[in-house]
Amino acid sequence: MTATYDKYYQTENLFGEPYPELVDFLAEYPKKGKLLDLGCGQGRDAIVSARLGYEVLGIDNSKVGIDQMNQIGQTENLSLIGQVGDIYAFDQFVEFDIILLDSMLHFTKKDKEKEVGLIKRIVADLKKGSLLIVCIQDIGNKVQVLNQSIDSENTRIRLVEKNFKYTFEDSVSGQKSETEYRMIVVEK
Repeated sequence: MTATYDKYYQTENLFGEPYPELVDFLAEYPKKGKLLDLGCGQGRDAIVSARLGYEVLGIDNSKVGIDQMNQIGQTENLSLIGQVGDIYAFDQFVEFDIILLDSMLHFTKKDKEKEVGLIKRIVADLKKGSLLIVCIQDIGNKVQVLNQSIDSENTRIRLVEKNFKYTFEDSVSGQKSETEYRMIVVEK
């Protein structure tokens, strides 16, 4: 998978701008603490979060994406660090005020168990008052599986549960698609 995204990320800013719904939430959220962006790719969310005043760590398995993000962070002197790594091996969630998963969860048959396990570990390890923000395609039973994973031990407070549409346009192929999405913000 690493080689696949390294190839895709030859196109800079492949997935476009961050979701306005996410940017608005982060801009208005009063606590600008430490934010962890798991599966950050080229850093579309990590970069805007750092610009908004968050101290950001982004982790992704694509060296190309991390290098692009780190270059922007250095150029703009942002509080942003990108690391190449396996998001499923990360275990220092308690150090962060916000954990962000944007378009990382698909709950396909081959990945469902490890993705559910990741969500459960994050929720269990979050410190009191911290947030989990998930942006996920609202198709099939993805949102249902996500919510069951979040609430597996206790029902968690949702600060936000917002539907929106994401339009992807590939400038190279000219392909365009629109997908229903959901942003869920959980406070521990």
